[in-house]
Amino acid sequence: MSGAVAGREEVTVLTTADGLDIIGKGRLSGSQDLVINRAEVRYRPDWTPEVYELEALVNGGDTLLYTSFAGTTAVTKGVQAGQKIEHTETLPPQAVVLPNVFFGAYEALTRRLAAGASAQELPVFVGFGAQGSLRLLNAAAELVQLGTSTLNVRRYALAYTGPRGATMVHVYADEAGSLLRVSIPAQRVDIMRDDLAAATSRTVVYSNPTDEAVVIPAAGFNLGATLTWPASFATGRVATRPDQPALAGRSALADRPVARLPAVVLLAGAAANERDGLVAGVPILGQLAGALADAGFVAVRYDKRGHGQSGGRAESATLGDHAEDALAAVRWLSNRRDVDRDRIALVGHNEGAWTALLAATRERRITGVAAIAAPSTTGSERVLEQQRHVLERMNVAPAERVAKIELQERINAAVMTGRGWENVPADLRKHADTPWFQSFLSFNPARVIEDVRQPLLFIHGELDDEVPVLHVDRLGDLARKESRSRSVTVVAVRGVNHLLVPAVTGEVGEYGALKDRTVSAEVTNAIRDWLTKTFQSVR
Repeated sequence: MSGAVAGREEVTVLTTADGLDIIGKGRLSGSQDLVINRAEVRYRPDWTPEVYELEALVNGGDTLLYTSFAGTTAVTKGVQAGQKIEHTETLPPQAVVLPNVFFGAYEALTRRLAAGASAQELPVFVGFGAQGSLRLLNAAAELVQLGTSTLNVRRYALAYTGPRGATMVHVYADEAGSLLRVSIPAQRVDIMRDDLAAATSRTVVYSNPTDEAVVIPAAGFNLGATLTWPASFATGRVATRPDQPALAGRSALADRPVARLPAVVLLAGAAANERDGLVAGVPILGQLAGALADAGFVAVRYDKRGHGQSGGRAESATLGDHAEDALAAVRWLSNRRDVDRDRIALVGHNEGAWTALLAATRERRITGVAAIAAPSTTGSERVLEQQRHVLERMNVAPAERVAKIELQERINAAVMTGRGWENVPADLRKHADTPWFQSFLSFNPARVIEDVRQPLLFIHGELDDEVPVLHVDRLGDLARKESRSRSVTVVAVRGVNHLLVPAVTGEVGEYGALKDRTVSAEVTNAIRDWLTKTFQSVR
């Protein structure tokens, strides 16, 4: 509940010729302390309910309820909160029994939905005197990753109408219809099978045909990652022991030499913490990985530390820490026998480009850096630029606009110096006074670029409304004048926004109406051509 573990149920599901029997026990804490000693919901073969039984302690008081169903009649007897219960009511046939204290009962719902429930609206029995209905809105297939294995999932979106009004409910089932998860967003409640609640579980937002789930060792923790292989290379790969890198480019007889591919590490900006770089519905890194694999490169992308399947502490991570994680990916690739350690490049989007530049100053084995939609100013200047841009589009009085800018300047100064917090509201300090934000505000790309020796590509969408295209020209000028790099390439792509997809205005307000959510081929082709040229120079 609200992101914190609030309880656990152990559920047994029995399927026999007599029907379906769901039995469970557990404990739930929150607004009330609930201990379920035994709960059972039993159905006949035709999906008509037969029995609902509950033996529980609610805030220390005994609850004993027994409901029997016959035809369209439900009879409940027992004791609740010291009161004797005898209640008879009428309910539609084939109602689904979904007590709000026993979530294992949703197993009957997922099995009926998986079997193709004939009715789009199902009656629901919550408990004596409480009924409702569930209306199926849509169903969609999803892919869930557990460690390095995957699970095909069916997600059902339903509208529930009951005594307290209407709400959305999402239920998830495996291919056999077994219950995996129940989510009630409005109540911030999630119930899920224990393996799905583990840190090694994630919903795959985007996948390429040749994706492979991997684990990358970092500084005291692991990074959950995905490798994307060129199609021709993937079909020739040969499995090896778990403690060895996979061999590639070999026949089943393993009588040919190992082929070594050039590799690319993809880095997301601050707006995306998971490996696919999902921003406004566009999986930027996932699509880039697929395009680069099609061009003959192996691409790796990973969840940032403290997010998804990656360990580590997100709240204490700085830009420097993210650079170290990128270097962990480079070292891991360098140790593989199917990757050419002399041809590994970093490709970063937005703040991910800053991470890539910083990592390149720490490791010369990085062959090149491609910075996409990267800011050219310091982080402190960048934050003020963003705020001015937002305020210009709002109906805000000039005096209020000035006050907001001055407040942001005070916040920036307090974060940078540790002084002056008494002039900042406490709620704003809570969000701003973090190691990451301090490292962001103090980051100066001009200083970092001075120490970059590798070939550089700066690429930008001309319609970028979040980081205006003028930034790419500034970065190009800085690199040519200040860096030690002998190769600086600048590319501005017409008709492309910050998400690297075709747009009309490029403004953030247009994101929701975008028809094409595929990263522009002009962007991927420019990166491909630059990588090819860069890697050829070191062969």
